[in-house]
Amino acid sequence: MSAEPGGPPASLSTQVEEAERRLEAAASQASQAEQRAEAEIRALEADLEKLRAEADRDLEQLRLAHEEDLQQAREAKERAIATAEEKLTEIEAQADAAEERIAAAEARASDSERTIDDERARAREAAAAWLREQLDSIRKQAEGR
Repeated sequence: MSAEPGGPPASLSTQVEEAERRLEAAASQASQAEQRAEAEIRALEADLEKLRAEADRDLEQLRLAHEEDLQQAREAKERAIATAEEKLTEIEAQADAAEERIAAAEARASDSERTIDDERARAREAAAAWLREQLDSIRKQAEGR
């Protein structure tokens, strides 16, 4: 490197200072990229929390619906003793189906949580790998100069 075209070559300290400035700029860019990655991870975590809250709300709605079905069954039994046996059989079938739906919903929620946890880990690994690649690239650029 030379200071000016046709001028004397730049001193070693000038080259070192320039390299340090470039390294500081690269470190700053890497830090900004890390901050952006962290912000994205926080956003993904917030999305996960929203999804969990929605799943909890849906599960609660299923539970409330199940409770409501049972209450309606009790009232029907009180109103019509003659048809109580038939109604009770229907209610038991509904309860079994509701319990199966609840069990299936719980299994889906558990699977979703595992999937979200896996995705979060993959996102973090990808962000870390990207940052490592950026740092390696910056180092190679710095070494090459």
